[in-house]
Amino acid sequence: MRDSNPYAVVPATVCRVIEESPRIKTFVLRPEEPFSFRAGQFIELTVPGVGEAPFTPSSSQYERDHLEVTVMEVGFVTRHLHRVKEGAVLGLRGPYGNYYPLEEFKDHDLLLIGGGVGLAPLRSLLLTVLHDIEEYRRVWACFGARTPRDLIYKDALSACRAGGKVCLNLSVDRVPEGESWDGKVCLVTGLLDEVAPDPATTRVVVCGPPVMMKYATLALLERGYREENIYLSMERKMYCGLGHCRHCLIGRHYVCRDGPVFTYAAIKDEENIWE
Repeated sequence: MRDSNPYAVVPATVCRVIEESPRIKTFVLRPEEPFSFRAGQFIELTVPGVGEAPFTPSSSQYERDHLEVTVMEVGFVTRHLHRVKEGAVLGLRGPYGNYYPLEEFKDHDLLLIGGGVGLAPLRSLLLTVLHDIEEYRRVWACFGARTPRDLIYKDALSACRAGGKVCLNLSVDRVPEGESWDGKVCLVTGLLDEVAPDPATTRVVVCGPPVMMKYATLALLERGYREENIYLSMERKMYCGLGHCRHCLIGRHYVCRDGPVFTYAAIKDEENIWE
């Protein structure tokens, strides 16, 4: 965070734009000044003359030359962001919030469950873990999408297996006519029957659409995974990033300041956590 000023903006050049799916793009950014983050934290990305919005980086925290941000077109700022071309200059501020407790994850099995653009923070976590893969027992990844066309990071996911320590499981909800798919056709929760870590000790990270997170969490609890070991990424509710707008409140918790990473045990008693 430049000069310890939370409002300071670092210019960043768009080096590459990757079309991940019909509605999702990844922007590869090169900041003009050193910029670092921890996996799970978020940044505010500014489109000059338009506005800004919060996003969780999708690249490894160990990558120092560039930063990757994956964006779904869902509103005013993201619509303009999707029109940005290579060579454009955007603004970064942050990073903000807490991050995945990697020291707590080490020497344990790690189970990642995600869908849609919710794979962005999970990709960052996965790439970060792969950097020190020998410090973890095994990584189980269950990633889903609506259709084969909607599955993002296809090339990166197929290349992320590291010496047998990563077990990658992919699914789609349905396969429209004209599309091909040789994997599972089921909700991402159906992939939990394909994994075999010890529920008593495994650390789980869940990120995706609210309804997916809800039913994934319920399915985990039914299988004996512990509330304090289920980590939820709740960044969907954020806006200003500094706790001023109160848009991200979950009960007494500010997602942007107290999160965006929470254990299920920490927020389970708050009302409407899945909205």
